Amino acid sequence: MKYRSTRGQVSGQSFESVVLEGLASDGGLYIPEQLPSLPADWQTAWADLPFAELAAELITLFVGTDLTRAQIGHLTAKSYATFDTAKVTPLVTLDPATNTHILELFHGPTFAFKDVALQFLGNLFEFFLERKNAQNPGTPRHKITVVGATSGDTGSAAIFGLRGKKNVEVFILHPEGRVSPIQEAQMTTVLDANVHNVSIKGTFDDCQDIVKQLFGRPAFKQEHSLGAINSINWARIL
Repeated sequence: MKYRSTRGQVSGQSFESVVLEGLASDGGLYIPEQLPSLPADWQTAWADLPFAELAAELITLFVGTDLTRAQIGHLTAKSYATFDTAKVTPLVTLDPATNTHILELFHGPTFAFKDVALQFLGNLFEFFLERKNAQNPGTPRHKITVVGATSGDTGSAAIFGLRGKKNVEVFILHPEGRVSPIQEAQMTTVLDANVHNVSIKGTFDDCQDIVKQLFGRPAFKQEHSLGAINSINWARIL
C-alpha cells in the first residue's frame, strides 16, 4: 500500500511515513494510490467482531507491510480500552417499531467523537517512533512535534490521545475565550510534561492559519519534525 499527495507532486510513500509527516511536502493531503478490496466474506466474517477487532481488520487493508495484523490488533485493543464501554460506539435502539437507532460517540476519555481516531493515532505515533529508535541505537532519537488547532473538541481529544507518549511533544492552539469552559479545563489541566497549550487572541481560523503556515515552511517542518493531528493526517481519517 502506497500513498500519494492530492497535489500530485509526491507519491510512493509508505503508511508509516504519511502518518508521521501529516501534510505532504507539496502542501497536499495524502491518499492511497489505490483503494484496497474487501475480503470476499467480509459481511459474514466481520459481522460479530468486537469494535477493536473490526477496526484492526479495516486498518490492516491500508498499512501494507508497515505493521503486522498482530501489531495492529494490539494497538486497537490498547486504544479502545480507554472507553467506558466495551462496545466503544454502541448502537442504541430508540424505537424498534420504526427501526430508529442512535450511535453513541461520547464514551471516550473526553466525551468527543474524535476520541475514536485520536486514541489510536497517539498509540500509532508512539509505536512508529519507538520502533525507529530501536532500529537505530546510538543515533539521535526520532521525535515528533505535533501541532494542532482547535475550537475545543479536537484539542482535548488530541491531548488525551498523546499525553505521556514517548518521543512526542504536542502543542495545541485554541482561541482565547472561544472554547467551552469544560473543553478548556480538559486541555489546560493536563499536566503531562509533553503537553503544551497555547491560547491565541483571535478565532479558530487564526489558530488554523498559524498551523498551516508552520507546515508550509519546509525547513522549519523538517527541523522540528512536525506532525499533525487535525484531519490533514491520513490516519485520523482512517
